[in-house]
Amino acid sequence: MAVDAARSEEGFTSAGATRVMVAACRAAGLDDRGAELIRLGENALFRLVSVPVIVRIARSVEYLSAARKEVAVSRWLAGEGFPAARVVEDLEQPLMVDGHPVTFWHLIVDAGRAATYGELGAVLRDLHALALPDGLELPRYSAFGLSDLRLERAAGISDDDLQFLRKRGQELKERLAELRFGSPLGPVHGDAHTDNLMVDKSGVVHLIDLENFCVDHPEWDLEVAAHEYHRLGWVTEEQYAGFVGAYGRDLREWPGFATLCAIQEFKMTTWLMQNVSEGEDVAQEVGRRIASLRDDAAPRNWLPY
Repeated sequence: MAVDAARSEEGFTSAGATRVMVAACRAAGLDDRGAELIRLGENALFRLVSVPVIVRIARSVEYLSAARKEVAVSRWLAGEGFPAARVVEDLEQPLMVDGHPVTFWHLIVDAGRAATYGELGAVLRDLHALALPDGLELPRYSAFGLSDLRLERAAGISDDDLQFLRKRGQELKERLAELRFGSPLGPVHGDAHTDNLMVDKSGVVHLIDLENFCVDHPEWDLEVAAHEYHRLGWVTEEQYAGFVGAYGRDLREWPGFATLCAIQEFKMTTWLMQNVSEGEDVAQEVGRRIASLRDDAAPRNWLPY
């Protein structure tokens, strides 16, 4: 369903997103008065006052397929009784408003604490145990994301560094092609961080941000915490022990772990490289990451961005 709103050439701004939100709410029969913008990034999130609903507005029409996937995954998980972000029932979703996919989600009332790594391990264990239903079409995991495109558009990076990164990317693609996973394909969240969990006031842990959901090997989800502990030092020994204890597997024992870490580090570097002009601190961090990528054995003294 498409809805027209006042078009603008100003880009994805809070004012433009607000106009889209108002038009979408009116099309859905919801009261937009007093709605609060709570995030503006890849998506704009508005919290309605009239009902406990979050309105999620994607940046452009290119996100339409992802929005459709999120709605389908949410409805499937709801049918399974799996605690995850829930789309509002009985609404045709996503709406298209002025070129923006819009979806409506039930508000999760936050308990005011972050999820633990033990809770992340438990959520992933339960997710990976689910059987995907017939008819739910999901992509495979995008191991390299937009890395190639970022390298094509790179600015402020030396030719030598760019040449190295292109060669590194090709080498990693060849390593991945030869990798043999130890588990069957199944549901994968695709961005398995504790930040993508919410604990509600009753203590239930909900999986959120379903835009990277896919069908692939669960190792991709397990790699995140293992990598942040083993290579980056962003996770404590106690936190990682909680994760492994809850999930029941330590990915570091799998021979392919180093390859997945190398791919993740390459992707993380090309992501941050986009912001190299934002400040000297970012430029230094990008330089530090590229230098360490040249030596697999070098410590990854990376700052979290």
